[in-house]
Amino acid sequence: MTKARLLRLSVVLVSIFMILLIIVYWDNVGTAHFYLHTSFSRPHSPGGIAAGEDWEALPDVDEFLAKLLSSSLKQNSSIPRKTEQLLVQGSNKPVLSNLEENVRGYDWSTHKDRNSLDQEKLQVERQRTLREFCANSSFTFPTKERSFDDIPNYELNHLIVDDRHGVIYCYVPKVACTNWKRVMIVLSESLLDQGVPYRNPLDIPREHVHNTSTHLTFNKFWRRYGKFSRHLMKIKLKKYTKFLFVRDPFVRLISAFRSKFELENEDFYRRFAIPMLKLYSNHTNLPTSVSEAFGAGLKVSFSDFIQYLLDPRTEKMAPFNEHWRQVYRLCHPCQIDYDFIGKLETLDEDAAYLLQLLKVDRLLRFPPSYRNRTASSWEDNWFAKIPLAWRQQLYKLYEADFVLFGYPKPENLLKD
Repeated sequence: MTKARLLRLSVVLVSIFMILLIIVYWDNVGTAHFYLHTSFSRPHSPGGIAAGEDWEALPDVDEFLAKLLSSSLKQNSSIPRKTEQLLVQGSNKPVLSNLEENVRGYDWSTHKDRNSLDQEKLQVERQRTLREFCANSSFTFPTKERSFDDIPNYELNHLIVDDRHGVIYCYVPKVACTNWKRVMIVLSESLLDQGVPYRNPLDIPREHVHNTSTHLTFNKFWRRYGKFSRHLMKIKLKKYTKFLFVRDPFVRLISAFRSKFELENEDFYRRFAIPMLKLYSNHTNLPTSVSEAFGAGLKVSFSDFIQYLLDPRTEKMAPFNEHWRQVYRLCHPCQIDYDFIGKLETLDEDAAYLLQLLKVDRLLRFPPSYRNRTASSWEDNWFAKIPLAWRQQLYKLYEADFVLFGYPKPENLLKD
């Protein structure tokens, strides 16, 4: 009897152990890979946790899963050699209409003559600013004081995970996110072209880049791991390199308005333009299609857009669309300790430095960047017809993004 009981107990323990192993290893999107991230030198701030160092005290389940992850790191210490070949650089440019080229402002120059920045000092300063204001009790904004566990699952949908290289990217729309998503697809090999992973980011069609099924994001963990999902998120947040790119908040708003309301976008016309035109321009019997509306000269004005953002009814109906939602709501910078903060204003230099730090600069280069046609110098013109009171309210709405990421307060727009 005793031997039978011991045998049954052994079977149960082995089964539990195998289930946990499967949970940890079954972590890739749409491919048959079982890789966890490879060890590499990550950009750490002073006092940060480097690969191989002891982790802080974790709950029992976290500690157990952490040991499994550490074990797998030792076993998978290198990326398969087939991915280490240099990528072909001569991909064709996407074909754009003149209007889209004008609004999006692609820049296909190589920027080889730009002066390099002291990137290490720049990162230290950006991270110091962020951490100081997150810790400053006199500076408050919604959701600042909540913990990572308090963040609803649906608010973690912008955190893209690459387990092959140990990278987590929080994407911010209107901050070169299309090309960063392309880079993440190449690194994670999450999308195939005729059975072969993409090697050149620019070869990936735009419609695939923004397909949510292409990327493994934190909000998908619950479906895969159930009650273990938060434990795994915390472990990956401790071990992986986390980065995001930001942009001057007001310039980002102008860019969002231009791309979503100056171009014919059927979805944004029906979801946002029609309500704005009705509420703020007193239009009735509007066309059902964007092409008809544009043909009749019915377009949302920048003033309509600002009223929509400031209208308290907007957030009561639904959260801000991701293209104008604040960065602190998309990426939770006071709950997640980011290792790298890039800015669109220094995109070329920041991107090159980041890929170097991740030790993937031999695998790919960052695609040619957007020319910053929606420049800070445009703010005066765009906001010239916006009442001062509205500008001041708008700044309060986006103040946290200005302060946390070190953007100067636009005093010229906030005074008579």
